[in-house]
Amino acid sequence: MLMDSDLPGGVSPAEAGDFPDPEVAPRAKARSFAASYKKRILAELDELDSEEQAALLRREGLYSALIRKWRMQAARDAGGADVAPSRPGPKADPTARELAKARREVERLNAELATSRRINDVQAKLCALLDDLSKGATTTSKPTT
Repeated sequence: MLMDSDLPGGVSPAEAGDFPDPEVAPRAKARSFAASYKKRILAELDELDSEEQAALLRREGLYSALIRKWRMQAARDAGGADVAPSRPGPKADPTARELAKARREVERLNAELATSRRINDVQAKLCALLDDLSKGATTTSKPTT
């Protein structure tokens, strides 16, 4: 039993109905439909004209987008591979993709070749420098007797 002290601001129990319910409503869950229900609805829709289809959708609480999705699923399950929606825009050309891949590979290899040539040049210069130093060291350093 509610007491006057239990309610905020000394409100009487008779006036307590003016406050909103503090309970949080549960989140809505997406509806799921059995495959047999989907087939039955699609079969019924195929037999009806547009006004009767609209009445059926209202009666069942369904949306046309959901029906389109069901039809696509049914076509996909039946083996209609061309029914899947395609992405907008120009289609990717497989030869162009391979060409782009080959060009990237050529660029990578050219960069690797340039690095290898620089390393060879540095090694050649280092070899020549060491050769000059070794020749100079043998000619300038004469043994003293």
